[in-house]
Amino acid sequence: MTAAASRVFHRNPKQRYPTATGGAGAYLVDDQGRRYLDASGGAAVSCLGHGDPEIIAAIKDQLDRIAFAHTAFFTNPPMEALADDLITHAPAGLSHSYFVSGGSEAVEAAIKLARQYFVEIGQPQRRTVIARHQSYHGNTLGALAVGGNQWRRRQFEPLLIDVAHVSACYGYRGKETGESDEAYGARLAVELETTIARLGGDRVIAFVAETVVGATAGVLPPVPGYFRRVRELCDRSGILLILDEVMCGMGRTGTLHACEQEGIAPDLMAIAKGLGAGYQPIGAVLINQRIVDAVVGGSGFFQHGHTYMGHPAACAAALAVQRAIRNRGLLERVRQLGDGLAQRLHQNFAQHPHIGDIRGRGLFWGLELVRDRETKAPFDPALKLNARIKAQAMAGGLMCYPMGGTIDGVNGDHVLLAPPFILEDAQLDELAEKLSGAIGRALAEIGA
Repeated sequence: MTAAASRVFHRNPKQRYPTATGGAGAYLVDDQGRRYLDASGGAAVSCLGHGDPEIIAAIKDQLDRIAFAHTAFFTNPPMEALADDLITHAPAGLSHSYFVSGGSEAVEAAIKLARQYFVEIGQPQRRTVIARHQSYHGNTLGALAVGGNQWRRRQFEPLLIDVAHVSACYGYRGKETGESDEAYGARLAVELETTIARLGGDRVIAFVAETVVGATAGVLPPVPGYFRRVRELCDRSGILLILDEVMCGMGRTGTLHACEQEGIAPDLMAIAKGLGAGYQPIGAVLINQRIVDAVVGGSGFFQHGHTYMGHPAACAAALAVQRAIRNRGLLERVRQLGDGLAQRLHQNFAQHPHIGDIRGRGLFWGLELVRDRETKAPFDPALKLNARIKAQAMAGGLMCYPMGGTIDGVNGDHVLLAPPFILEDAQLDELAEKLSGAIGRALAEIGA
């Protein structure tokens, strides 16, 4: 169907999209029979790939029991079981789960719950949130305000709450010549400390950050020790730490939660995407016990809610996904495949004249493209290199996640990779070969 003929208001109404009609394992299939290796999990969603019979059976079984019961009237068994499962494997101090339908809703709920917590404990003067530039936390207005993605924010800024933003932990571009990771992390901590002091430590609600930055800047793992310093600064002023692991969490980086690798626990954590692996729309906020206690012992009611929160079929799917990840040993597989993917990316791109940085963890990797490796100068954004790479990749049977505005919301191009945890080793070769071809053809189009 042509874009003009479709009655769907697509993300890009001018674009003609292929029609997905099937999928098996790491591949999606369109109505012309073309197969696409899903090297991005859609948007880091499809961690178990497509057509998993165990997850599909769990959904069907739940639908045979009950499809929907509003949470203002009932709880339901899969919601209770999923909450138990998530908290059993959660970072220390997290005691309860609040279920929503996606990542934006999870971040929105976390921000509102953080504000209500301080109202409940008698600190209503706390009304400011600190976040980071070149971050993305969702498209609802609160989440968009917290995010630092300038391209997504710009036209809606008159509608957004005021949020203070500090520098991203972006070693490739942020570190000074000769500066160590330790010194760079310490410098960022000083910037956060100075911002807290300027705003007033007793007036800040929370610091919000992606543990590993996702789509906006193309996978930015923190330097060692950075989040320990952040945690200490938050504790010193009684500020809540909200970690957004919507994209980087639920096994994507090789541990169930990315913050495990940082040696810290947040007060609130937003999860989604890999939680349900795309088989049902679901997200969640994992909540520290003291926040729950403040609400229960105060007003007794979280002033927030969604019609489809705790949806039985969605919770059943997510529970089956989490059990599959454990029972099939997929976290170890992510680490092994991640090592293999890193090796292939370095083999293909480490000496490439227009790949400036290769970075990532587990099965979460980014390539940053540059016009000049020595100066790190980006390509002219008018060339739309990221869009060209995406088009060439799709034409070659590969789904990857290129984006622009990597550096500041306008300049810079990157490719994000987040393939399913069930890849075969040979598919790593297919991924690298097809990606190399797509990048080469896109660069040739612009004469690079």
